[in-house]
Formats: sequence, structure tokens, C-alpha cells
Amino acid sequence: MSDTIEKIKCLIIGSGPAGYTAAIYAARANMNPVLYQGMQPGGQLTTTNEVENFPGYVDGVTGPEMMIQLQKQAERFGADIRDGWATKVDFSGDIHKVWINDTIELHCETVIISTGASAKYLGLPSEQHYLKMGGGVSACAVCDGFFYRNQEVVIVGAGDSACEEAHYLSKLCKKVTMLVRSEKFRASKIMEERVRKTENIEILMNHDTVEVIGDEQVVTAVKAKNKTTGEVFDIPATGFFVAIGHKPNTDIFKDYLTLDETGYIINTPGTSNTNVAGVFVAGDAADHVYRQAITAAGTGCMAALDAERYLASKD
Repeated sequence: MSDTIEKIKCLIIGSGPAGYTAAIYAARANMNPVLYQGMQPGGQLTTTNEVENFPGYVDGVTGPEMMIQLQKQAERFGADIRDGWATKVDFSGDIHKVWINDTIELHCETVIISTGASAKYLGLPSEQHYLKMGGGVSACAVCDGFFYRNQEVVIVGAGDSACEEAHYLSKLCKKVTMLVRSEKFRASKIMEERVRKTENIEILMNHDTVEVIGDEQVVTAVKAKNKTTGEVFDIPATGFFVAIGHKPNTDIFKDYLTLDETGYIINTPGTSNTNVAGVFVAGDAADHVYRQAITAAGTGCMAALDAERYLASKD
């Protein structure tokens, strides 16, 4: 074996609540975990300005601050937190091989995948501007809807998730305008009927989002276009929610792990086990239902415990 190959007992790929929680548990179990943070250290929560629904933070916390605290907690118990991201894997043998930045080769007894998922956005420059500013653009109604109580918001999307988020927002907001980019919903009939029957949800079919308007700090309106008539008009709103799907960050695992049609890793129900022994999954790389920080942290705990039991079974 080459001197350039590093042997690792427990490798964690990806940070965020799932990865850091797995690192905390693995470190306390003397598994000497090594965690590579990935291309977005801290994960999706680093784009969240305020987190108020994570237990224990009475006054709330910013997403970046929470991730710093979780990282420090993991390091306190001896977790080795490193910069870099996994670019290739080989799970065909008893030794799980992972390459970091195409140059560093790791041979791992166990691997915990916590690479998460990335929300899909429209790609408008104005949308990205206010997303980075934390001033009114969000891809998670459950996370951020509370901040728009009794206000008017716009949501774009046509599937079940978009309908669920629009209905959730309708309970908090004065008015929800739903922009559907085609002439029909992609959602199930029951979800479509639910939003259509909700009085404070206005549905605009066959409409595109042209621009997110604001004062450079916060959103004040959304410019929309009627694709049938060509009419362009502004919708007053303080929040713009994008619900057009998520893409799990799992492409490098597709040759070895069982994925669903969207790319989420399929785990054995009630566990973090994948179809490859010694490889476990935590957080949004497998979860397309809840996608919350608290559920991600819970599965990070599960993955570390499952990895510990796997190693014990081999002794």
C-alpha cells in the first residue's frame, strides 16, 4: 500500500447538522472521525439568516453561528475537521476508498455520507442577490415562514412540495400568490384541490417570474409575466419562496449505492444503513420529506451509532 494512502476508521463526507452530529458521536465513541466539510462548509443552514425552531436556542441563532458551534463541539471531542470535498469513491471492496480533491486517497473502515441536498432556484440575478442578503428569498417555508406573519408573499412551484409549502404559508401570511409556470399542476389532485380551496391563496397559472424587486436589502415585490397575454406586472410581497425541488448531492455514489429516481440515497428503514456494508447515510442526502436541521442531526446520531456497531461486529 502506498505511503500516500491514509487509513481512516470513520470518514464523514459533508458537514451541516448531520455531519457534525455524526462527528460528535463518533469522536465520543473513540472512532477517530475525520470529516471533510465539502464545497459549502456548514451546508444549507449557512444561507439561513435566523434559525428559531432548533430546540435549545431560546432566542434563536443564525445558521452560520450554529454551524460554528457544532464544529467546535465536534472538535472538542477530537474530531478531525478538514477542508476539501470528495470527488470519487470506490465501494466495490471491503475497504471503502474515497478520493479528496482528486488527489488524496483514503481507505476507510466506515463512511458516513452527509452531503445533503441543494435547493433548486430559478437562477435570476435578483433572486440570488436577495438570497445572499437574507432579505426575503427562501427555499423552505417551514424554516422561514414565521418571519412573514401577516405579510404578503409569493411562491413559485407546481408540485406537491410547492402546494404543501403554499398551504403552510397560508396559515401564517395575509396572502399567498402562487406562480405556476405551466398550464397545469404537477401535484397530486388532493394537494391541488387543497390550495385551490384556500381563500388567501391566489393561483396564477402559466406565469413566469421575471425579477425579484427590492430596495437592495429586502424584497418588496415580485415582477411576473403572464405567458399567455405577455402582460408584465408587479405583485407586492415581502417574501419570495422557491419550491421547484431539491437535488441531492449524491452523484459520485451512484455507481455503488442504491438511489431513488431523484438521486436520494435509499437507506434501510429505521437505520442509516445503505446497500453497502460499512457505508451509512445521514441528513438530506436521504431525506426528501422533512429536510429540517433537527431531523438531520438525529440521523447523524443514528449513522454514528450504526457505524460504531458495525465496527464492533468486525472485532
